[in-house]
Amino acid sequence: MSGNGLSTRIQQFLDPHERLMAGTQSPFHRLGQQMQDLLGDGGIKKEVVQPGEGPPVPRDSSVSINFSGFLEYSDRPFETTSYLKYPRMMKLGRDVTLCGLELGILTMRKGEFSRFLFLPAYAYGEMGCPPLIPPVATVLYEVQVLDFLDSAQVDEFFAMSSEEQNTVPLSTLFNVVDTERSFGNRCFNQSRFEDAKDRYKQAVTLLGNREMEDKEEKRSIAAVQLPIYLNLSLTQLRLDRPLKALEYGHKAMEIDPTNTKALFRCGQAYLELFDYEKAQDYLTMAQANKPFDIDINNLLRKLAICYKDYLDKEKELCFKMCADFVKK
Repeated sequence: MSGNGLSTRIQQFLDPHERLMAGTQSPFHRLGQQMQDLLGDGGIKKEVVQPGEGPPVPRDSSVSINFSGFLEYSDRPFETTSYLKYPRMMKLGRDVTLCGLELGILTMRKGEFSRFLFLPAYAYGEMGCPPLIPPVATVLYEVQVLDFLDSAQVDEFFAMSSEEQNTVPLSTLFNVVDTERSFGNRCFNQSRFEDAKDRYKQAVTLLGNREMEDKEEKRSIAAVQLPIYLNLSLTQLRLDRPLKALEYGHKAMEIDPTNTKALFRCGQAYLELFDYEKAQDYLTMAQANKPFDIDINNLLRKLAICYKDYLDKEKELCFKMCADFVKK
């Protein structure tokens, strides 16, 4: 804290002229004069530090954000997500409980970094939140929107009965499934494989529950199921469950028997199950589709080394058994 009682952190946000005036008013008051009044009542003020791209965050979306909250005269946050490599997705209206923060996020775009000042009515109220937040506290939040997914359609779909879900247009079902798959992909990319598996399984369950009217609808559903089965197979491999990976690989092959990724996933699973001959069969079929694929060729080389080691150990064991028999 500086000699005039102004936090060094707040000082860096102020114009030089504002710094000279800072001794006469509170730090947040001086800072707020440089910010945009979002609601017209001074309750939420915003400063865009780094603009984002695309449309604003939708009202019913799930967001991934980095944020830190500060009290006046403090350089250290009372809460922060800065230590998280991958902040979790939070549902607006449910997981984001601070009124001002939710309203502020709705004005932001993907990639945007902004600062907000929240008066007590939009933050922690007259009571505060002891012991961290004192009564009637104005707070500063720094927020960056990393990503968001509009999950309103998903919420509406899950609120329906199973009979109602079967009456929605197929395109609506596919949108819901695609959102679930996108959630799964984000979890997978963050190495949260159990969460990814649950999202993918939810997607295939929704597709499986659909009462199909004709062959064309069946083909459309199978085309959407295929990449999800492939995702599930890979996720199960990451979870060290090769039998489950094999199960989903075979489900993918039921839809498309020559699918290169499905053949590759089955080859991976058989290799982890030490079934080298079947692994070779599937990987060779995958290689026939894509002869110059680096992943396939690398796995075939690994398979050759593993198979040779296995045969060498078998030979050594055979020699020992024969030697023991001769001695006896």
